[in-house]
Amino acid sequence: MPPAATSAALIDPGFPAVLGRGIGAILLYAVLGVLLMLLGFYAVDVTTPGKLNRMVRDGLPGAVAVTAAGMVSMAFIVVTAISTVSGSLTEGLLTALVFGLVGIIAQVGGVRLLEWVTGIDIGAVLAADRLRPQVFVVAAAHLALGLVVAVAIL
Repeated sequence: MPPAATSAALIDPGFPAVLGRGIGAILLYAVLGVLLMLLGFYAVDVTTPGKLNRMVRDGLPGAVAVTAAGMVSMAFIVVTAISTVSGSLTEGLLTALVFGLVGIIAQVGGVRLLEWVTGIDIGAVLAADRLRPQVFVVAAAHLALGLVVAVAIL
């Protein structure tokens, strides 16, 4: 038998369908992850003074650092939600969506509470043209809450 025929015989006939479903699942989870991260960004934007997207675009270091921490935090939540999924793709997407939404609420609420308790003027911190030390507390709060929510999902 020629080598090409031998290697073709090693691939299961159902392999292309499995591959197609896997690619479809990856794309759907990626879209869901991006949408949740965007929603998380807008939740932070709506709950903070000023326009966060403009501050990030203008390169204000506090806004960039807090936004980056928020994105990483949301990714922890989405990745954990996806990794714990069992059942159908629809159930998995729905689980990731619900856990992601709960995570956004917990993260934004927790960070705003921390800012209030510590007296951090988040508007001034984000709008400053230099990195202010308070940004580390807010960024750490985002990351910590993302980890707490991610572990809670487990």
